[in-house]
Parts: sequence; structure tokens; C-alpha cells
Amino acid sequence: MMKIYDVEGFPNPARVRMALAEKGAMDQVEFVPVDVMGGEHRTEAFRAKNPDAGVPVLELADGTCLAQCTAITEYIDGAFDGPSLFGDTPLARARIHMMNRRAEAGLLDAVGDYFHHATPGLGPDLETDQNPSWGQRRKNVAVQTMRYLNDVLAETPYLAGEQYSAADITAFAGLAFADFARVDIPAELDHLNAWRARVAARAGGTA
Repeated sequence: MMKIYDVEGFPNPARVRMALAEKGAMDQVEFVPVDVMGGEHRTEAFRAKNPDAGVPVLELADGTCLAQCTAITEYIDGAFDGPSLFGDTPLARARIHMMNRRAEAGLLDAVGDYFHHATPGLGPDLETDQNPSWGQRRKNVAVQTMRYLNDVLAETPYLAGEQYSAADITAFAGLAFADFARVDIPAELDHLNAWRARVAARAGGTA
């Protein structure tokens, strides 16, 4: 059985859990909690699994470790049955990757930068190199990205078209992180809010 080292409730681990739930595979992995607040992710033992010192990490039965959330999600997509989260045609795959990256860089990562730089974040023991002005600029990027995603969703039911995909998972996790970091979704973004309600109603929306 594969293992996933993560912290339940953190945004990138949530993406992996959502993908597993969409595939009906939550019971086919072992979740191993990592004490991030205690610095476990920075230990030599953990860095041997992921030199980036981040979660999640997927470990296969043969000891192979995969880091980086999109890479893990792609592995899950191919390893388990069910509709593909990364597309079935070259165009679909390209569009999903494009929108996934836009949601990741412009929303989830931007909220993360705001949280870690312009708020107390995870506390002084972990947030040792903050740049508050950078964090505030990244907050603005996150809100701009919300507006962009709302415009996309005015034309299509999901971020990459008709098909629910990894891009939707990334954006959904990004909005959950925004809630936690107190980055408000502008009230007038009706399409984004309606899409969020639809995603929340899916199996993965409760992962």
C-alpha cells in the first residue's frame, strides 16, 4: 500500500486527498501525519524523502518517493480507475495543465505568500524570513486571479471546459486557503461562488 505523508487540512495535501476521493481510492493509501509545527519536515530523515522539505510526499511500496503536488496527483490519476483528472486528448491535457498552473501560481501560491509573509503565518519559529510588502502584493494577485477565474467560469462549467479536472481541485484548495488566510472572495463573483458550491458537493469536496 502506498503512503502519503501530509498534514490534514493543509492546502496541497487537500489537493491530493480530493484527487483520491474522486477516484474512490481514499481507503487504498496509508496517511502518515507529519509534525510540521514541530519541524519534522526539516529533519534529515524527511528530507531524504523530499529535499524540498514540504508536504505532501507519496511513497510507493518499493520506497520510491514522489513530491510536488501536481506530480503526485498525476500519479494517482493514472494509478486508479475513474474519469481522468488530466484529460483524455492532447488538447484537453494541455488546457488542464494550463489552467491548473494558473490556479496554482495565481491563487494558491499567491495566498500562501500572503499568509507566510504578511500575517503571523505558522509562527515565529517557522516564519523566519518574512517580507510583508511582498505578501501584500501577492494578496492582490490572488484577488485578481479570483476575478479571472470568475470570468472563465462565466463561459464554461469547469475551469478547463466541460470536464471536472485537476485545475478545479487546485482552485478549490486555493479558495479554502484564502478562507483560512482571510483573503475574501469579492461578493460579486457569482460564477466563482456557484462553481465552488458545485465542487463542494462532489465526493472530493469533502476530502
